[in-house]
Amino acid sequence: MVRLPDGTLKEVNKRGFLTKKEGLGWLGDAQSDGRKGQFIEPSRITFGTYGREVIGGLRITPGTRASYLKNWRNHVEPYPLAAVPLAQLTGLRLTAHYRGLEKSGRKDHREGEGLSARTVRYIHTIIHGVLGQAVTDGLLMRNPAAAARPPSAAEAKPPEMLCWTEGQLAAFLVWALEHSQNHPLWHYLANTGMRRGEALSGRWRDLDAGAAAVRVRRSAGIVREFGEGAEIVEGDTKTHKPRVIDLDAGTLAVLAQHKRERGEMALQLARQDALMFGDIEGRHRNPEHVSRQFGRDVERCRKALGPDALPMIRLHDLRHTHATILLLAGVPVHVVSQRLGHANATVTLTVYAHVMPGNQRDAADLFARLIGEAGA
Repeated sequence: MVRLPDGTLKEVNKRGFLTKKEGLGWLGDAQSDGRKGQFIEPSRITFGTYGREVIGGLRITPGTRASYLKNWRNHVEPYPLAAVPLAQLTGLRLTAHYRGLEKSGRKDHREGEGLSARTVRYIHTIIHGVLGQAVTDGLLMRNPAAAARPPSAAEAKPPEMLCWTEGQLAAFLVWALEHSQNHPLWHYLANTGMRRGEALSGRWRDLDAGAAAVRVRRSAGIVREFGEGAEIVEGDTKTHKPRVIDLDAGTLAVLAQHKRERGEMALQLARQDALMFGDIEGRHRNPEHVSRQFGRDVERCRKALGPDALPMIRLHDLRHTHATILLLAGVPVHVVSQRLGHANATVTLTVYAHVMPGNQRDAADLFARLIGEAGA
């Protein structure tokens, strides 16, 4: 029996516990809440249905919503967990679901293999948010996801960062100048450290050749709705703040030549409101296609120069290369942070701590000298 907020007593039945201990624990909590007048009657709405409703109503970007819905559709709704009433969700149930996803949760061409710890932790973040809303809505007293055990942050660490050296980057850009129509874009990304979407949304009016600078205002991303085609949309930058990036003379020359060539194809492609790196009709290029084109160019370059000339990297690694080369050269962290568009220099320090030039040799020598002098 549990006392409801209006003072009446009610017999409450709840099933679905994986162990007797878990069931007794819930009963104890329910009775305690009843004595405090805080007991919430178990909700019968299913987890799958409620989660889709919550995600549909979140104030998030279209790209983030599409990502949430894709993960919900692939990694929650096809499983028994989706049919469980909200009131019967427990940390143990969620943990068991996560382990199942790690074992055989993939839905792509490698269907049946396990999802990465990073992906499962991302799914947990979505689930935690959905159940947090259930608490806010008064459907749950506590968030069961708080008691779940997803992969740890250490287990879900991002893929290893890969970078080119100055020589490797220079070799690729020299090759691309003669062999790739995408050379202006590769040069621009490498010399500014921009994110892919930021470069693909840039317009000629954002470029101030006189000040040798470009203003980064937006970012282009791809949104896929289930059953519909992909759509490229513009939104804010990752930090929701515009920034200015100074440009070197070589990059200005590359952009000037690129603009002339665009104008020769069609005058409207060189107008101030035209995309700097749009397609031949002036529309946004598909970011994923651009990344694949970069990969193909790197492969072609490796065949031409030899596989030992430079390692395979992703397009995003041009950004890491830009930051790493500057930091190793001793450029102040706050300057690199401004160019990359990080929220603050702490983010830059965290991401690139392993490449920060240190003074360990000086420190080692100083320590030994101090101890030697003390013992003299």
